[in-house]
Amino acid sequence: MTNDQPFVDLRKYDQSWFDRGRPSWYVLLWWFVQAIAFPLTPQPLNILRCALLRLFGARIGKGVLIRPTARFTYPWKVTIGNYSWIGDNVVLYSLDQIHIGEHCVVSQKSYLCTGTHDLQDPAFGLKTASITIENGTWVAADCFIGPGVQIGANAVIGARSSVFTNMPSGQVCWGSPCRPKTARIKLDPSTTP
Repeated sequence: MTNDQPFVDLRKYDQSWFDRGRPSWYVLLWWFVQAIAFPLTPQPLNILRCALLRLFGARIGKGVLIRPTARFTYPWKVTIGNYSWIGDNVVLYSLDQIHIGEHCVVSQKSYLCTGTHDLQDPAFGLKTASITIENGTWVAADCFIGPGVQIGANAVIGARSSVFTNMPSGQVCWGSPCRPKTARIKLDPSTTP
């Protein structure tokens, strides 16, 4: 270890200004329900998981599939459009709003993170920004989507990508940091065998 002085003084950290959107007792009740009910619901009881999320304020469309090991920090800050899928061990760290469009797939172990810290602040101040994933997008396995990111409609984010900036519509993107690589081609169903 070196004797260099730290750039931050974590004794000064203060997030008293942060609004979780619900009172503390409600947040604790949600965390308890999620810890017990979600992992204990069998795979086919997706309708129960969606109902619990709606009960706690999430806006969940019809036909949405959510695996039992998915995690939602504050469901009242989450919107998921019709017929979208949320895979196993996906984390929606919803300190800010997360909007997922229709017919989207967020694959297993992906992490949607709406919070970070100010690197220039000696008190390591909390910063939040919303995430938007537009219709028809596939976020493949084990991706990180950072605060403030918007992913355009029908984009594909390749496995294990780290997304720190907006990604354009209709592009296949991958890497760390993630970059657009090629256009996503819409196939005509009449021409496929």
